[in-house]
Amino acid sequence: MSEILGGLTLLRDVSALADWRNGLAAGQSLGLVPTMGALHEGHGSLVRAAGEQCDAVLVSLFVNPLQFNDSRDLEAYPRNEAADLELLEGWGADAAFLPTIKEMAPACEADWERAGELGAWWEGEFRPGHFDGMLTVVRRLFQKVRPTHAWFGEKDAQQLFLVQQLAARLGTPEIVAGATLREADGLALSSRNQQLSAEDRQRALALRAGLQEAKQAYEEGMRDVPALESLLRAPLEAADLQVDYAALVGNSDFAPAVVTQDGGPWLAIVAAHVGTVRLIDNLLLGEEAG
Repeated sequence: MSEILGGLTLLRDVSALADWRNGLAAGQSLGLVPTMGALHEGHGSLVRAAGEQCDAVLVSLFVNPLQFNDSRDLEAYPRNEAADLELLEGWGADAAFLPTIKEMAPACEADWERAGELGAWWEGEFRPGHFDGMLTVVRRLFQKVRPTHAWFGEKDAQQLFLVQQLAARLGTPEIVAGATLREADGLALSSRNQQLSAEDRQRALALRAGLQEAKQAYEEGMRDVPALESLLRAPLEAADLQVDYAALVGNSDFAPAVVTQDGGPWLAIVAAHVGTVRLIDNLLLGEEAG
């Protein structure tokens, strides 16, 4: 079933998606922006970037229950379909895919995509099964939408890394990373920010503060990993946040940082609970080789 909303085509099942996809001209490039709704300007930057590079842009809106290990978190996740569709039309998306869980869930255990060892680190340690659920649905999106390109934000760094590995195994699509967008005070844009109280919104700035302190120390020559991680963690603890992790990882493998002759590049990653809301952020320390 498909609907038309201004210049936006709404695709509410796989059959409508297939008809729309088959209606694109041969050779046209298709950009996919997978989302769980609750859209904000960070998503907008991905949609606009896809529109600049591809002939057509499709955005999926699907709150994926397979990647939630806490039913309360799933229930609390913000949803506003009407507002999301209005934004997508304004951002210039061509189509929105709004599938049901029945269409996206795997038929059996063998149909799950597994994240492997990396899926148990960092985010995976605190959200067991999260990455298996995410990758399973992303793979199904790739198979159903058949995009030539797909956009994922750098804020979800471990997710981006795993999706890049998935696409490499499948041979398609080309994964494009979108830079993290921030509020004027530095807080990374997130669908969860709207759940913060005014007081917790201020406390949440500790995530960015820790990242900045570690980056400044790195730029001043510090290469002691435990010392940099202490700087990363200190503002979080000072703000009385519950810290899940504050660590440095290799930017090319997401493994715990190891001091090399060049001392990087490393990715500083943080996750903390601000009141009842869990937020993540990251920042690159050092330049990519080459």
